[in-house]
Amino acid sequence: MTNIKKLESFFTLFKQALSGNNQQDYTKGSIGKAAFLLAVPMVLEMAMESVFAITDIFFVSGLGADAVAVVGLTEAVITLLYAVAIGLSMAVTAMVARRIGEKKYEAANIVAAQTLWVGLLVALIVGLVGLNYADNILIFMGASDNVLAVGESYTSIMLGGSITILYLFLINAIFRGAGDATIAMRSLWLANGINIVLDPLLIYGVGPFPEMGVTGAAVATNIGRGIGVLYQLYHLSGKDSRIRLGLANLKLVVGVCARLLRVSVGGILQFIIATASWVVLVRLVSSYGSAAVAGYTIAIRVIIFTILPAWGLSNAVATLVGQNLGAGEAERAEKSVWKLAKYNVYFMLSVAIIFIAFAEIIIGLFTDNQMVIQYGVDCLRYISYGYGFYAIGMIVVQAFNGAGDTMTPTKINFFCFWMCQIPMAYTFAQYFELGPTGVFLSITIAESLMTLVSVYIFRLGHWKLKTV
Repeated sequence: MTNIKKLESFFTLFKQALSGNNQQDYTKGSIGKAAFLLAVPMVLEMAMESVFAITDIFFVSGLGADAVAVVGLTEAVITLLYAVAIGLSMAVTAMVARRIGEKKYEAANIVAAQTLWVGLLVALIVGLVGLNYADNILIFMGASDNVLAVGESYTSIMLGGSITILYLFLINAIFRGAGDATIAMRSLWLANGINIVLDPLLIYGVGPFPEMGVTGAAVATNIGRGIGVLYQLYHLSGKDSRIRLGLANLKLVVGVCARLLRVSVGGILQFIIATASWVVLVRLVSSYGSAAVAGYTIAIRVIIFTILPAWGLSNAVATLVGQNLGAGEAERAEKSVWKLAKYNVYFMLSVAIIFIAFAEIIIGLFTDNQMVIQYGVDCLRYISYGYGFYAIGMIVVQAFNGAGDTMTPTKINFFCFWMCQIPMAYTFAQYFELGPTGVFLSITIAESLMTLVSVYIFRLGHWKLKTV
């Protein structure tokens, strides 16, 4: 009977997490309950964000290699925009969460309003560049004449509509910081649903819709994201969110904008450093042939997909740390970090056991090429050996970000990825002649080292004194 009650309690809490009809105070009560209510919608939100690129590639692939190349090259360029959006989002979540924890709701509204201004400014710059220099950008990225012919309009529309990308990231960061994670989740579900429906209609001209080819994918994506943004703005101005913006709140406050930009620098650099490191590793693996690259790519995609729950918990930590520091509950903020780290370790170790035991079956679902399978299995297993460390590391890093201390993880990333991981990967692969296995091993060691360094610095407690 006790187990039945526990199960009923779980489903009740799960329903509450998805409904968004709670005004939970995350600075009081059960830390486990607070983490669950935040993490569930955040996990689902992140799953939806990854669907955009997959959807476009899936439907565009029927147009041929040139169309797929257009999407791939443009996505590579937009990664830079993601770096800015993610960096700004870290600052926004930290500042909004701090104001909510302080119970300074009007100050939180001001941060939210300035976020819209900063996003608009960045979008105008990116949009103007995209509308005027799309062809130059594709040429710089190495596009052939055929790719350029079919893809210029796609790139122009995607960059020209960058405000939808920025606002989806930034407004969702506002909601996460305020603890309204369910609204953030729903906005991406709505945007993705519309994109999935419109993509085939506009690409292939189904029924009354015009046949726009790869350009149709850009139009569909921007319409989907645009409607998602309108949904966000509706809730920002409504009564069901902790953040409530009216016209009076939209006045430009230069000081708050400057603070947002200052805090976001660390977040932007974090993403750029990590991304650049992965690019170098891919380049090193590619020197061993296409089978090595394919195996590595498959394994990494499996890993990224399965750690979404872990990233959801990490995002929940950022909100809990920010709000509790704002409420003057630094000890509760630290307890939240260790409790969620424990949950994350349980989850990640469970995944690691499955990956290590069934690596061949998992990679075999994606390919029947034995060389690709072997490289994929080695990559999956080697990286899984460090999952216990990664589980703690990603929680602690997001705790720094939630406190507004974005520069500490940036410095740690630089040391562990650029100073250690890249030289280590080259040494293992080339000097010790381990090939791609040396690269996989370097990932495990560097990520584990990052966790050890992060935990050491976190225990010093300087993040508790950070002001944002």
